[in-house]
Amino acid sequence: MLYIVFTTGQCNLKCDYCGGSFPREKVPWEIEYDLANLKRLIEKDDEAVVAFYGGEPLLNYKKVIWILDNIKAKHFVIQTNGLLYHMLPDEYWRRFDTVLLSIDGRREITNKHRGAGVYEKVLEAAKHLRKIGFQGDVIARMTVTQDTDIYEDVSHLLSLNLFNHIHWQLDVVWSDRWRNFTEWRDNSYKPGLRRLMSLWITRIKKGKVLGIAPFKAIASQAIFGNVYNAPPCGSGVNSVSILTNGKITACPIAVSENWALLGDIKTGFKPMQRPILEPCISCPYFNYCGGRCLYAYRERYWGDSGFREVCEATKTLIKLVLASVPAIIESIDSGVISPEDLLYPPFNNTVEIIP
Repeated sequence: MLYIVFTTGQCNLKCDYCGGSFPREKVPWEIEYDLANLKRLIEKDDEAVVAFYGGEPLLNYKKVIWILDNIKAKHFVIQTNGLLYHMLPDEYWRRFDTVLLSIDGRREITNKHRGAGVYEKVLEAAKHLRKIGFQGDVIARMTVTQDTDIYEDVSHLLSLNLFNHIHWQLDVVWSDRWRNFTEWRDNSYKPGLRRLMSLWITRIKKGKVLGIAPFKAIASQAIFGNVYNAPPCGSGVNSVSILTNGKITACPIAVSENWALLGDIKTGFKPMQRPILEPCISCPYFNYCGGRCLYAYRERYWGDSGFREVCEATKTLIKLVLASVPAIIESIDSGVISPEDLLYPPFNNTVEIIP
């Protein structure tokens, strides 16, 4: 089970696609429950993964330290914007298995949406992790908007040699509907994905598997038969979110929706049964995308037509990866790369797999 632990609902940024902090009445800015209940819940599971989340989790860095010191888990993960990395002593950074740093690609794209100087601060945080000898997985966690050139922004982050993996999420869940999403998808995103795939396969044939998380995860599933959840992030199935008020929800962005409430920190929770239904489960791509995003599937802010438009982007990604499988298998069979180079993710590290 992945336990996404909110340390606060407050954020120190106000990115234009999410608006910053959660309202206090939905996600309080301090943990209000007894942490002994959190310890009891998590330590029942020998395979537990704990991921720190917010808001910006390091605004409440003392609780991060307390949990790291007092709660046993198999893996620790943090999703952070990186601006407050200095608040956590180096010895604690080294205890994480995965650090996800929020960055949207090139400097101009990141700073436009996240704020002036954010790009520079995130790179400073990533460089610090490398300087202190961090051996875990450093992931660039992108939000993709209509300003994004997926090839340019992903290849830029790869070129920095600071991140083990790059993952992106399309800003199509709770934002206002793009006026030109279909045009952007067909004229920018799809061609960019094809260029990225060409780069990825070229490098594989030379013995290097670039850390493009969606490519690796879908290819791993196709070749090795890895079983992912529906939804692929595991929300409500083997991933739950623990809000600062003690509520346990299926999804970290579904903080007040009734369908997402699974229980609370005192009494426990029950996972969802079959959270994704039709039209997804009859789709031939369902085994790879798992319905994509539980929140988007349930809420459908863009309506059914918008839902289908996003599905088309997902299908394009999956088809590109599946078409690459013969070349990947050939590289494995010939010893150019090993299966271990491709397998991803090693555990549910909050990478949602499907953008």
